[in-house]
Amino acid sequence: MQTQELKHIPLERLHQTMGAKMVEFGGYLMPVRYTSEKQEHLNVRENVGVFDVSHMGEFLVSGAQALDFIQWVSANDASKLSIGKAQYSYLPNAHGGIVDDLLIYRLDEQEYMLVVNASNIEKDWNWLQTQLERFPQVQMRNISEQVALFAVQGPRAAEAIQRLTDTDLKSIPYYHFEIGTFAGVGEVLISATGYTGAGGFELYVPVEHAEDVWNAIFEAGKAFNIQPAGLGARDTLRLEMGYCLYGNDIDDHTSPLEAGLGWVTKFSKRFVADEILLKQKEEGIKRLLTGFKMIDKGVPRQGFEIKNQSGEVVGKVTSGTLSPSLNVGIGLSYLPVELAVEGTHLYIDVRGRQLAIEVVKPPFIKKQN
Repeated sequence: MQTQELKHIPLERLHQTMGAKMVEFGGYLMPVRYTSEKQEHLNVRENVGVFDVSHMGEFLVSGAQALDFIQWVSANDASKLSIGKAQYSYLPNAHGGIVDDLLIYRLDEQEYMLVVNASNIEKDWNWLQTQLERFPQVQMRNISEQVALFAVQGPRAAEAIQRLTDTDLKSIPYYHFEIGTFAGVGEVLISATGYTGAGGFELYVPVEHAEDVWNAIFEAGKAFNIQPAGLGARDTLRLEMGYCLYGNDIDDHTSPLEAGLGWVTKFSKRFVADEILLKQKEEGIKRLLTGFKMIDKGVPRQGFEIKNQSGEVVGKVTSGTLSPSLNVGIGLSYLPVELAVEGTHLYIDVRGRQLAIEVVKPPFIKKQN
């Protein structure tokens, strides 16, 4: 069996010189931590941290039928997007599963950018190509290798980097963006989005300027205790918000309605597998992705079994961790709908010990946006 060659983000060597521990993630060698995951996590919650997420994929979709194409391949209603606005969505597959979840940016009247997960870049591209036949006036470009992406996250993000741009960062509404000059580099897309619930911005930077922009961010943020953060903290931050991680909580075989993505599933228009999902909605779902927190002391991990009062297995942990903010174990699991009710007490099997948990509705902590 041939192993796939590891891909590299532009600043890989820089992260190594900064002391980052590098791991494989999504086919890329990525920084997982620089100091400790807890320290990086809390710094993002309290101050400002920077993630290099240049492994993410970016596709440009343009042409007279660009909107029609996006409406067909994604479940959310992209007709609601004005220029300068972004939305969260997902790509349903032909069987009602999830090809990927993604962000959609409206750049111009007939141009959009799709931001997809790193591990799914090739899969998403190939899937979208199969849907292009019915939209001859659409052009797609994969610009993933031309774009570096930095997520500057935390309550002090705006003030930490404001001096690097004339764009008034605090005036950009949540899930909106502007394109302007940043750290002397033109055509940087500055987006008020993130995966942490801590507020902040995501910066799409031409790859040739990646190192200069990265260094400028840290120079500007010195007075605000700006620190780099790795994938470990990114995972615990997103889990505290109850955000899905593709490959853990959602995949090609999970129902978006069971995953709690009904809010971005708009049956007011046609899209791939809409009839399957509409039927599922009308008949009612049997299970639901929900949150839980530990009552007994312990740390839930992916794959651990969840049992009811009778000892029957009713679910498995899809994501789990010790919350650095709460100092308690938290997680996500698909549970039968009758058990996915806030306050329900269940048990988790942690290496043979049956530990008590309580079902809670995410987010586990208050959003800072």
